[in-house]
Amino acid sequence: MSDHILRATAASGKLRAFFADTRDTVGEARRIHKTSPVVSAALGRLLTAAAMMGLDLKNPGDLLTLVIKGDGPVGTVLATADGKGNVKGYAGVPYANIPPKPNKKLDVSGIIGTGTLNVIKDTGIKEPYSGSVELQTGEIAEDIAYYFSQSQQIPSAVALGVLVNADLSIRRAGGFIIQLMPGAEDSLIDFLEDRIRSLGSITTLYENGYKPESLARELLRPLGCKITDKIPVHYTCNCNKERVKKALISLGSAELNKIADEDKSATVNCHFCSRSYKFNEYDLRNLAR
Repeated sequence: MSDHILRATAASGKLRAFFADTRDTVGEARRIHKTSPVVSAALGRLLTAAAMMGLDLKNPGDLLTLVIKGDGPVGTVLATADGKGNVKGYAGVPYANIPPKPNKKLDVSGIIGTGTLNVIKDTGIKEPYSGSVELQTGEIAEDIAYYFSQSQQIPSAVALGVLVNADLSIRRAGGFIIQLMPGAEDSLIDFLEDRIRSLGSITTLYENGYKPESLARELLRPLGCKITDKIPVHYTCNCNKERVKKALISLGSAELNKIADEDKSATVNCHFCSRSYKFNEYDLRNLAR
């Protein structure tokens, strides 16, 4: 199995955790959107977080969307995931670029700037749940952890990372989310933070040969790590012409006839996969009926 997420528990069920390897998934996003290295890092981190958080949805068909809206050069960064390991996303300005930090690391916080993180959960039954927090650092992992603490009152340790090769391909990508369950001692988070600091960054760990399995056991070993599930992760877009037709019909007959009169055709591009759907004048007038 290539890209995947592990679910695990530890400390007699007082901790739950997700560990992800998403290199191919982030690589597919980079290929589709032709992102700059720093945007690859930003989008890759958000895709990884969404994929892990999506597995916490109650039903596999539910959807979770993470939206970062910042005042930095990239603008909006969005990722959406279901409960089955499928994830997709896009960046507002995929080619945006800024110099690296003095330590030569990609400046994700700089490309995002200040703004908000919005988390939307859509069950398809009632109005989607939406929670929003101000970005704390723009590095994404810290912002996700802040969302959990503020909106859900769940103390969490979050790590996300993307390493980009000189040829712009994705070398490493992944992350983890570890959370305290109700009734857990706060001292467990202090213990975990010490363990995380001692091990180093997620990309360094994966570069040194760790995988989600070995990282889970290394990080949670003193607490009795138990791996409960292993889920494949894929970059997947479910757009099709029928869905696009429905979107066009929602514009209304008057607007569709206006497009047919003035432009004689319409091309709709999918934000997530860049696929193009073309409609000629005859198509547009049929949809306007």
